[in-house]
Amino acid sequence: MTDMHTAANDDGLQVLTFDVRGETFALEAGLVREILDLQAETEVPGAAPFVDAVMNFRGKVIPVADLRLAFGLGRGETTQNSRIVVIELEIDGDPMLVGLRADSVHEVTSLPQAAIEPPPPIGMRWRQDYVSRIARRAGEPIILPDLSRIFQERGAPVAASSLQPVS
Repeated sequence: MTDMHTAANDDGLQVLTFDVRGETFALEAGLVREILDLQAETEVPGAAPFVDAVMNFRGKVIPVADLRLAFGLGRGETTQNSRIVVIELEIDGDPMLVGLRADSVHEVTSLPQAAIEPPPPIGMRWRQDYVSRIARRAGEPIILPDLSRIFQERGAPVAASSLQPVS
């Protein structure tokens, strides 16, 4: 797994950009396994709201997480543009597949290193500890979330019961 802080080449950081409640987020392109139309989900009783469902992905049951809830943006309505971004990240030392709900998916693009900076210590509307970096493109912020921290803190109740290692 590549750390987002170092996963850059001379051309910049390769990312997938997507929207969550009107905010643009980006994930390191190397984490993304597939982008899916909405799939049938099964709610997990007693799970944390952030990771409250599972879905079938190529014969595996994987958790579905909602970054809107992790960032305190509230639940959103699904639309014809809503997608599930399947990513692979390391959780508790094992590679895991996780589906992330997105209101829309834009593109794979390169963010120049000069446009990427640490989050400011104050004045953000997002949880600072969940933001790895912020990039600027055309004057608009692009949030690069710290997925490791988000899943360590918010996904813990589900991690023990429904996350399965990638085989």
